[in-house]
Amino acid sequence: MPYPDGFLKNRSSYEPSKYAVITTEGRVNNVVPGITGCTLSILASPKLGANFVQLVGTVSTEGGTTMPYGRAENIETFLFVMDGEGTLDVTVDGQTETLAAGGYIYSPPGEGIGFASRGDAPVTILLYKQRFIPHPDPAMKQPWKVSGTIRDMQEGLYDGMDNVFIRDLLPVDQAFDMNFHTLAFLPGGCHPFVETHVQEHGMYIYQGQGLYLLDEVWLPVESGDFIWIAPFCKQACYGTGLERMEYIYSKDCHRDEAI
Repeated sequence: MPYPDGFLKNRSSYEPSKYAVITTEGRVNNVVPGITGCTLSILASPKLGANFVQLVGTVSTEGGTTMPYGRAENIETFLFVMDGEGTLDVTVDGQTETLAAGGYIYSPPGEGIGFASRGDAPVTILLYKQRFIPHPDPAMKQPWKVSGTIRDMQEGLYDGMDNVFIRDLLPVDQAFDMNFHTLAFLPGGCHPFVETHVQEHGMYIYQGQGLYLLDEVWLPVESGDFIWIAPFCKQACYGTGLERMEYIYSKDCHRDEAI
């Protein structure tokens, strides 16, 4: 790593039990057992305050898993290929398919996700895992493997606004206790109101820039930033800059709260 150009600086911000913005400047690489040939950084975990683990990083042309990531009882996993010219062979429960940029896969509890570069070019991925909360009705079916690509999905208007767009990556079905969405803002687009809700979010901005309200502070954010938002933390976003701002985010759903 070269000497810094000017003063050391870092836009990251952390308010315990409220929110965190983890920018690219301060990330370090983490060794994750069972994954080789990859440069990965753990962005969120229970140590942060999150109820999930999220990683981001690059899979080299020789990268992959030596055992399925997140394969443990009652753990569900998700992988998203954010960018890059390469492709990954991704395996869930013995079935393998190939994902390119924009592709994603959800693995139901207990299965985990295996992946290996096809050797064509590096790709940037998001990896995610959390503990599955079963539906209280024992007759409810279990969640199932889901895969696709955002490049083949039709965007919907978010709350009827013609400059904010959303995609649901997982089925809106009570068998699932979580979902992943993409949300995109054209310059000047914004949330219709300041949100305060029980859902927790982990979001990764992969295009554009904006201003994000977190608790009482408006913070500038841009492509490459990760944001964790705790339950009931006030939040809202404006898209700024010359191109659309877009991010992928997780959301817990379809479950009552424990008491």
